[in-house]
Amino acid sequence: MQTNIMKKLFKYIGYLAMSSFAVMSLYLVNLFLMKPYSIDHYLAKELTVSLLDSPEYMTYIGIFDPFNAILKHNQKLSIDTLEDDESNYQDTLKHLEVLKKYNPDNLTDAQKVTQKIAIFDTENTIDNFENFRFHSYPFNQISGNHLNGVEFMTDTHPIRNFREATDFIKRVSLFDDAMKADLIWLNEQKKLGIFAPKFVFDHVIRQLKELIAYTDDNNPLMQVFKSKVNALNISTEKKETLFRELGLVIQSDVKPGYQSILQFMENNYDQANKHHGVWSLPNGDAFYASRLRSYTTTDYTAEEIHQIGLSEVERIGNRMKEIFILLGYEVNKPVGQMMNELNENPDFLYADTPDRKQIVIADYNQMVKEAEEDVRPYFERFPISPVEVRAVPEYSEKTAAGGYYQAPSLDGSRPGVFYANLYDIKQTPTFGMRTLTFHEAVPGHHFQIALNLENEDLTMYRKMGYRTSAFTEGWALYSEQLAVEVGMTKNLFDELGVLQSEMFRANRLVVDTGMHYKKWTREEAMEYMKNTTGMSDTEVRVEIERYIVWPGQATSYKMGMLKILELREKAKEALGDKFDIRKFHTIVLDQGIVPLFILEDIIDDWIMSY
Repeated sequence: MQTNIMKKLFKYIGYLAMSSFAVMSLYLVNLFLMKPYSIDHYLAKELTVSLLDSPEYMTYIGIFDPFNAILKHNQKLSIDTLEDDESNYQDTLKHLEVLKKYNPDNLTDAQKVTQKIAIFDTENTIDNFENFRFHSYPFNQISGNHLNGVEFMTDTHPIRNFREATDFIKRVSLFDDAMKADLIWLNEQKKLGIFAPKFVFDHVIRQLKELIAYTDDNNPLMQVFKSKVNALNISTEKKETLFRELGLVIQSDVKPGYQSILQFMENNYDQANKHHGVWSLPNGDAFYASRLRSYTTTDYTAEEIHQIGLSEVERIGNRMKEIFILLGYEVNKPVGQMMNELNENPDFLYADTPDRKQIVIADYNQMVKEAEEDVRPYFERFPISPVEVRAVPEYSEKTAAGGYYQAPSLDGSRPGVFYANLYDIKQTPTFGMRTLTFHEAVPGHHFQIALNLENEDLTMYRKMGYRTSAFTEGWALYSEQLAVEVGMTKNLFDELGVLQSEMFRANRLVVDTGMHYKKWTREEAMEYMKNTTGMSDTEVRVEIERYIVWPGQATSYKMGMLKILELREKAKEALGDKFDIRKFHTIVLDQGIVPLFILEDIIDDWIMSY
């Protein structure tokens, strides 16, 4: 009797296993060989495939590291050929076809939003490849493999055990191959007559020479590697072997790669673009219009954005004058000049002592804690991931922006990080520190990005599949104004810091369109920004040079902020006493990263739900 029961049990288990295998097989066939039943599953599959094709991103998000022994992603770098790019383009065309096959009538509300985002993003990608494939500057003063590779290895690649240390060395050994692929790209641009402006050549040549001139001990790759390896519980003999192997790889695979790019830059120096705006590139006006649409997620023209910028500069300047009068100043000169004098006032600057950076970072971290407490009544949820402040690495601080944010890892092993640039002492006047804290950390980038990653209601695609600075940077700039509105600034000087920050974002609308559409020179743009913001000479130069090599992106901040404020006022007017700012922030942040035209639809739907 018992034997018969066992036989039947095994038989049923066998049927169940066979049925499960059949169902899984049908699902996989549908997912990979047909139009998947669910658009969410389709986009998750596409995103996973692209993730697995990017070892750097696999390392960045952290969740694949436990399987590194099998995947070996921590010892690889992405090295794309021109043929790879063409193949990816063909795949993108097919991707768009599949997306459009989903009937919106059969989708949930969330899936309808997902479809709109995916189609918008894919069409932009296709347009960029078909019309402007070689219009970017792969080596410039703020990015390129000569900088990005070092930053990725020192800031993101984990060294928690001996295996990850050896992976570090294997990854660094691929630097030369990566530079060779970049060299092919540079030569394709050369055929089209596309070259970066002369000042970009000057910066990159200097950076490459510095990287090549490093001794092994001074090389940032070696410095960080030694620091992390020395913290491991392994023998001294193993540590010395690792240091020796990395030193050999730097000599054989890193410096020769840098040298090949340096040679190209020096050999083609005379062909550097004599102009600064992308209007001077082949089909440059159309390229800039495409960049504006992609970055602002609006249909505003360059001229319209320029005029919005001029109007905002005037409005913000008038408020700054009011504050100066309240503080007892005589307003007998341009606001920019008054702010510049304030920037250079020793009362608002840190003493230039050997431990200045450590002191500033400690103060920043304290401001983060204060901001977290002050903003608590205005949000329904806080990120689980912590955020900390660090100094921008010395090897990139001369040309890096004043601050930037790095997201936490999905597995929680790495916190969110707000990097503050402390190269120039005048970059850190005390009255401007809180606003940078609001923007980069709380309630700005850290709240938006960490909450996005932690949101269990969002699909994989909605968490990680689409990015737009119109939303992310718009939220961060909105956060600065919110901080003033709810009393997070401690005095009028802090409010001046917020207004100075907003002023230079408004400036971006003017100078970005000025250079890339109205044919301003770098120097003309620098003069305008200096006169209206009062930012230091170093800040102005770094910012303007950034806009030149990253056309259109700088306009997204202010355009995004204006849209969020517009939608908040729209909701306030429509809902009256029912309006809850905590709920408004939840609605905005719960959707992940979306284009502005979709955010407007979401807020409209929320209003209609009452």
